[in-house]
Amino acid sequence: MIEIITSGPLMTIQDLGRPEARRYGVSPGGALDPFALTVANQLVGNPPDTAGIEITAGGAALRFSVPITIALAGGDLGARLNEQPITTWSALRAWPGATLHVAGRRDGWGGRCYLAVAGGIVVPSILGSRSTDLAGGFGGLHGRPLHPGDQLPLRRPGTGIIPVAGRHWPTTLRPAYTPTPTLRFIPGPHTECFPPDALERLRLATLRVSATSNRMGYRLEGVQLAYQHMTSILSLGVVPGTIQVPPDGNPIILMADAQTSGGYPILGVLISADMPLAAQLLPGDMLRLAPTSLDIAYDALREQAQMLAHNPEHDEGDLLATLAGA
Repeated sequence: MIEIITSGPLMTIQDLGRPEARRYGVSPGGALDPFALTVANQLVGNPPDTAGIEITAGGAALRFSVPITIALAGGDLGARLNEQPITTWSALRAWPGATLHVAGRRDGWGGRCYLAVAGGIVVPSILGSRSTDLAGGFGGLHGRPLHPGDQLPLRRPGTGIIPVAGRHWPTTLRPAYTPTPTLRFIPGPHTECFPPDALERLRLATLRVSATSNRMGYRLEGVQLAYQHMTSILSLGVVPGTIQVPPDGNPIILMADAQTSGGYPILGVLISADMPLAAQLLPGDMLRLAPTSLDIAYDALREQAQMLAHNPEHDEGDLLATLAGA
């Protein structure tokens, strides 16, 4: 069992989402940074789509009632286990009564980290996923953010799975996380709605994530892209990463909890390999956008798949497990 002591700005149960449910108009949802959640699960011996906890911005504390192998991956949010600092992208052992504190950003970047526990969290699967759909009010724990006092049941690791504390994921096999990422995008189908220099203006701008942003989408400040002319656009399917431009001219990047269709002109779509970089942004953070090609997008996606195909490395001596039991 995991007991939630404090939950910070937003803490939810997430897995890799329900993309197959988009046909029914259901948001794909899932972890904003699927790379980090996948690695955290690998570190504790889980299948990649096992449900874990997405912790946003820090300010969270959780207590474990059973001995369990855990891993955090994603942004370094100043995690401590029993007041001992621990390293993200590593697995360690937590003992009954151990408390995990996640304070907040330390290295100038990182909006979210992902907690995986060996065996995973036991909540019902709805439409093929255990992810929390906040807009729909289902999935996760009662379709809502986690609150202080919530208790999360755990599944015992599967037969043949031996969780190993001390595993870690090398820096060279992670996305190029950075305080001001450059997110690459494929130009979209409605560029004719904008002046000819719209893509270049977007490329040269330094943008800020607005305070009104959330898991559905990031509103961007720093450039206004007025329509050159507006033709009637029928609503069409949209995916996470879509860059829409509403009438006020401020672009919006759709994220994991986005709707499945929209009617604003689409200026581009982020490449899949850069979505983890976008996932680590918080309101007030800066970013750049850069047009790219499909060939580069495919190459980047293949490179990321090769990263995930590696096995975790193991720390001889198991220093982290020693700290966890102190």
